[in-house]
Amino acid sequence: MTLLTELKDKTARFARLLTAAMTSVLLLGILAPSGSGGTHDGLLNFRNRPSVGPQSTITTFDGPGAGTGPGQGTLAFTINPGGTISGRYADSGGALHAILRSPGGAIVTFDAPGAGTGPRQGTRAFCVNAGGASTGYYNDASGVFHGFLRTLDGAITTFDIPGAGVGPGQGTFAGNINPVAAIAGRYVDASNVAHGFLRAPDSTITRFDAPNAGTGPGQGTFVFTGYCLNPAGVITATSVDASDVSHGVLRAANGTMTTFDAPGAGTGPLQGTIPVGINETGTIAGDYIDASDVSHGFIRASDGTITTFDVPGAGTGSGQGTSPQGINAPGAVTGEYVDASDANHGFVRASDGTITTFDVPGSGAGPGQGTIPLCNNPGGAITGYFIDTSNVSHGFVRTP
Repeated sequence: MTLLTELKDKTARFARLLTAAMTSVLLLGILAPSGSGGTHDGLLNFRNRPSVGPQSTITTFDGPGAGTGPGQGTLAFTINPGGTISGRYADSGGALHAILRSPGGAIVTFDAPGAGTGPRQGTRAFCVNAGGASTGYYNDASGVFHGFLRTLDGAITTFDIPGAGVGPGQGTFAGNINPVAAIAGRYVDASNVAHGFLRAPDSTITRFDAPNAGTGPGQGTFVFTGYCLNPAGVITATSVDASDVSHGVLRAANGTMTTFDAPGAGTGPLQGTIPVGINETGTIAGDYIDASDVSHGFIRASDGTITTFDVPGAGTGSGQGTSPQGINAPGAVTGEYVDASDANHGFVRASDGTITTFDVPGSGAGPGQGTIPLCNNPGGAITGYFIDTSNVSHGFVRTP
């Protein structure tokens, strides 16, 4: 998201880059550890502009068969313009199953052919487009990951990127789909190095590596899951260099790549700049980890101007701070912040810089618990998950 797209925070996400997406490795069901400086045209910094904001409605939900033990339950990842939500749940045995939740609340579950049925194995639906097609990945009984495309009628196509490794924790990690059903993601090779890919609607695959991407285990090019691919075919990614520092990447539709670093980003291992989403206008949202291992939010406009921000109440210790997770077409950003007690809370930052914070009823207040928004659609609806006092996850949708 964050536990990122599900790492509790981006430091944790970076440390497990080889098998990350949005935010807790146990919650995502990943088996193995996962793992270019540019310029910007300007810097703006807005802090401490909180707002109670208009009243909103929060609905919580659980996938059918979701387990009720610690590390089990339901995660919601993305919400499309019509309000359909993609996600997954972990059952009582720890196996993972994909879900699609309609705007009316009906939930469809599915498993990709070949998905494993053991603990931390199974299917994750990470992104759903406006037409109802979804993509994600599954790991098989050997712990190898594979991508899938599920069309609105329920037909599932699985695929592997040439060069993807076939060992545990290796393989194909699909996680972004745009309106024409192009899919972007990453693959991890036999040396545990990550590379980006774009799968066109006709199934043509283009592979790419960001400038200055490292070539050692846990390094390379990481296209995280969610909305890192926009309708024009532009991709945002993270380049992890030979020193294990992260840098932002913008890949244009013609393949040209630009790297950038948020002002204040640290230059040590597990620090740096981590984009998490790009909208229709080419605006990128993400977070950067400073020299003290604290996370801060950033927004990079299409002209390269970078705005940084911190949510009021965010902690200032290692592993704490502000972690954006999604940006919608109007430019609103949602995500979570980690307070001084290591609990998570949701926020939404409007395009004018106004920040509204919120907690889903039932969220725990202990370390690693709380509210973790992951995506907001053009209408301002937000989805994500919350972790209760028993460390069980539940999905939610927040409507304006």
